[in-house]
Amino acid sequence: MIFFPLSLGYTSRLLIGLVITMHVHILGICGTFMGSLAVIAKELGHTVTGSDANVYPPMSTQLEEQGIELIKGFDPAQLEPRPDIVVVGNAMSRGNPCVEYVLDNNIPYTSGPRWLLENVLQDKWVLAVSGTHGKTTTTAMLAWVLECANMAPGFLIGGVPKDFPCSARLGETPFFVIEADEYDSAFFDKRSKFVHYQPRTLIINNLEFDHADIFDDIAAIQRQFHHLMRTVPGNGLVIAPTQTPLIDEVITQGCWTPVQHFGSDGDWQAKLLSADGSRFEVYLQGEKQGVVDWQMTGQHSVSNALATLAAARHVGVVPSQGIEALNRFAGVKRRMEKIGEVAGVTVYDDFAHHPTAIETTLQGLRKQVGDAPITAVIEPRSNTMKMGVHQARLIGSADLADHVLWYQPSGQGWDLEALLSPTDRPKHNVFSETEALLDVLAARLEAGEQVVIMSNGGFEGLHQRLLTRLAAREAS
Repeated sequence: MIFFPLSLGYTSRLLIGLVITMHVHILGICGTFMGSLAVIAKELGHTVTGSDANVYPPMSTQLEEQGIELIKGFDPAQLEPRPDIVVVGNAMSRGNPCVEYVLDNNIPYTSGPRWLLENVLQDKWVLAVSGTHGKTTTTAMLAWVLECANMAPGFLIGGVPKDFPCSARLGETPFFVIEADEYDSAFFDKRSKFVHYQPRTLIINNLEFDHADIFDDIAAIQRQFHHLMRTVPGNGLVIAPTQTPLIDEVITQGCWTPVQHFGSDGDWQAKLLSADGSRFEVYLQGEKQGVVDWQMTGQHSVSNALATLAAARHVGVVPSQGIEALNRFAGVKRRMEKIGEVAGVTVYDDFAHHPTAIETTLQGLRKQVGDAPITAVIEPRSNTMKMGVHQARLIGSADLADHVLWYQPSGQGWDLEALLSPTDRPKHNVFSETEALLDVLAARLEAGEQVVIMSNGGFEGLHQRLLTRLAAREAS
């Protein structure tokens, strides 16, 4: 059987078995979505190059391992020789030298989500994972569960999963698992990325106000989620948590698809066997399905697992099989990833981007380590936090830590130091330079302490710099 893609302008064409490949150049290639898209484009047989302003692990490492050429910066010279298509990341805007060159010279261009739809997703059973928090981990869980069920899915994960060699692949079956982000698609397409994905199975993990740089209020975000819900067919499935009014409001705006709920009073429920969420029983409509006994912790992880099992069941994976896979799930890099233990100090890397993410991460760690001292090192780096939108909740989100070191570069527009009350100050410190922060941190840490470093960026390599300092201190 010969398959002809619906779009023949700049996509791959399969003509009588002949693959016509193209030169695909990606602007903003080190973003987690665009980097994963680059891997898929290369797997399709295209020549793939790309550029970004900031190049840092783990995405830069993955791209280099895939043999994809990375260019730092946006000098238009990178667009010669002329690529066949330029995929424009949503961090690119008018005024960017490469964007202006593309427009001035009439080079074909598209957004990442649109390219993915036209080249990969049109003939797939798409399982999409959406929500403010937990998308990356839940997407990785779901891909892993389908993999263990011998379903060989394609996937695109907005991070680097530990169970697979890279964050994306085409797969060998019609099933494709994708992290469905509500952020906009490109400077010329302000719709959320996920409206391009046309899922048959949709998870909505949770819903809070985020991305204040593009959304005016929570209603604007809900509107995009309802656009997404409108694309799910009547024979599909929507999976959502119980007791989440903001999601309930989206569903009541109009839903043409069956809905299953997870959580308290839901179709899918968990009974904790350990306080930290590392062991729990799974129930479907009151009937026990098995016990998850895994390395993840936190109530948020338990919820992610229930949503994963519900989605996997929709494509034919029985719960017991899904539970067995979750018991072997290794997690995702930069999601409470233990990166080292030196001199009795354990150091974790976490991709916290929102006060709720900070709070839930610390809840899981506290239940895991008991009374052991926890030090949180936090960079409020997401666009929403840098704008100060959540500043009223920010200090309180770290209450479960014994010591908190905040990093806020100068010139950010609001003062984190001003948020600290006299009662906050004994355990909170604010730094404008990472070297000064590192000096204080390395000097005071003692054996038995748990350090979780939270940032959705590279944090100037603070993680490895701390481990190096601790090793040097131990050797002296």
